[in-house]
Amino acid sequence: MTAAEALDVLNVRPQTLYANVSRGKIRAKPDEADVRRSLYHRDDVLRMARRTNGRRKVEIVSSEAMQYGDPVLPSAISTAADGRLYYRGHDATALADSASLEDIAALLWECTPAEAADIWPVSSDTATVSDDEVVGGALAAGLFALARRSAVDAPSLGRPAAVLRAEAAGVLATLVDAMVGKRSGGGDTRISARLARAWHAETHEDLIRRTLVLMADHELNASTFATRVAISTGASLAAGVLAGFTTLTGPLHGGAANAFAELVAQAQAGNADDAVRHWLISQRPLPAFGHPLYPDGDPRAQALLKLLPKVQPHEQLAVAAEQQAGELPSIDYALAVLTTACGLPFDAPFVLFATGRCVGWLAHALEQVQANRLIRPRARYTGPATGVRADIRTRTQP
Repeated sequence: MTAAEALDVLNVRPQTLYANVSRGKIRAKPDEADVRRSLYHRDDVLRMARRTNGRRKVEIVSSEAMQYGDPVLPSAISTAADGRLYYRGHDATALADSASLEDIAALLWECTPAEAADIWPVSSDTATVSDDEVVGGALAAGLFALARRSAVDAPSLGRPAAVLRAEAAGVLATLVDAMVGKRSGGGDTRISARLARAWHAETHEDLIRRTLVLMADHELNASTFATRVAISTGASLAAGVLAGFTTLTGPLHGGAANAFAELVAQAQAGNADDAVRHWLISQRPLPAFGHPLYPDGDPRAQALLKLLPKVQPHEQLAVAAEQQAGELPSIDYALAVLTTACGLPFDAPFVLFATGRCVGWLAHALEQVQANRLIRPRARYTGPATGVRADIRTRTQP
């Protein structure tokens, strides 16, 4: 943002803006078009503006509630606070040291010890999607399998919580079976072990386990909100997960891995500094760097990167991203480094994201069933003036 734009959003004097920059609360950099001016980091400015939301009109606050910052739904599942991610009050990075994805599912789904013991291991009760049926890899296979199940599963509304928790394990199994295949079964039945076997990466199973735990939930992101909206209608758990899964087709949520792969290719063809510079000039969001909830760095990325070797040109891109944009690696960057360092298949970041996050989608689905309330926000109308008498007949009519 320019200074004028930042001041308009913050509704403060220039001295206050400059003071926030000097205190490190708002990042700034020289404007390449005019080195005498500065540009101010949009996310930092919006975050500061939200802290003074008492000055804003109610309708503005309500509209911004659909964006980062103001909660739109009460939830006891996870939260990002003070630069950390918590699952039901537990630090997610600490849980990743020893917990399995199944352990996190039991925590987020509020399973009793007896339930947790009964629902694992589980295999999907739907047919495995074969390579002959679906072209398009893990994404297409997951969409196809969840759609099949959504067409026949019972609605979620009014069913016992214990029954739904057991069904949730089956929905998770449906997605895993579709994306990696039942051929990954046998031996250790934990999901992390199944992925490691499917990828011939058994020696890296612990890193895969940690990654799945760190991906399990992340507040009310786009996919989670889509899941809750679907479940609020009484749709089945599978349909709710399908709604969340479809959002991963969008480049702004789930598409960071592909965009970062493009950035890596540009760095390999030239150098990291130029790749980042050209990307920023194109005014596209820099993939795999920066996160509005973590201005001091994504703790999930930090938890993984400290266990991984430095790989190139990824490390060079991280340096360039911080120097040119003030952005630090996000979890998407860590997934890319993990994939390269461990020799995992190209779609491993997507599979890890979707598999881990499915646990969170299901947790939010179960919570929404208990809320038993339709999610139906109002629109802030911005069209033509209302109440104007108009003739809807076309001009060609007599």
